[in-house]
This record gives sequence, structure tokens and C-alpha cells, in this order.
Amino acid sequence: MRLKVADVFSAGQVKERASITQSKTRHPVRFEITDGTRKSIAAWLEDPAMIGSEHLWPGRFHDRLHISTRQYARLVREWVISIGLEPSSYGTHSMRRTKVAQIYRKTGNLRAVQLLLGHTKMDSTVRYLGVELEDALAISEAVEI
Repeated sequence: MRLKVADVFSAGQVKERASITQSKTRHPVRFEITDGTRKSIAAWLEDPAMIGSEHLWPGRFHDRLHISTRQYARLVREWVISIGLEPSSYGTHSMRRTKVAQIYRKTGNLRAVQLLLGHTKMDSTVRYLGVELEDALAISEAVEI
């Protein structure tokens, strides 16, 4: 919610990659901004309401510089409903998990997932993804030496 325009936009264009500092760990986390997302951000930044805004998602009220976590959750819920999905199955946190879970399933690379999530401990990543012994065995069996 505190993402600033300057975090994702410089030299007249949306960046391909950005870095933010996690509020919980105070560690920097880099992330990719896909082509489709870059196009959406560019269009959003052209909106007249964004003129002079420091935050990528400004608050609705003058005393709030950026949207709240609660407002973000409401927006996600409305979006999920608008595309015909069950809102109880999708939320702000599950969206964070989606891409890294796909990366893990396709590559089995826990270290890459750990770095993308900004986790300092591998066991946190393992718990976050719900990695089980069966997953580890399946990956091991798929690798031929």
C-alpha cells in the first residue's frame, strides 16, 4: 500500500524490476513488473487524479497518503467478484503466494522462492509454501543423475 510512484517509475517509463524494503523484516525485496502490469501502471499514472501523487495508490482522504490495508482488501474482493470468482477463495495474501507457488512447482527451487519472498530462513519458506515430504520426493525422483 505504501508503494511510491518513484519505486516503479523513472526516466519516463515503468521499470521492469523494482525493489522495496519489507516493513516486517526491513530487508529489501526485488520483484519483476511484467509487461501487462507495466502497461496498466503506465495508464494509471496518466490518470489526472495521479498528478502530484507520491504514492502509487493514494488514499481516499487528504489525511491518508496511501490506501489502507483494509481498503486494498476491499478492492481485491470487489475485483474477484466482478470477474465471477468466489471471494472466499482469493485474498491479498493468497495472491502474494500464487506466483512463488507456481515457480516452486515448476522448478523445485526453494532458494529462488525464498529470495523472491524476502524470507531470511528457509524453514519459513517451506512452511509458507506448505512443502511436504511428498513434494521433496517427487522432485528428487524427477531428477536423473
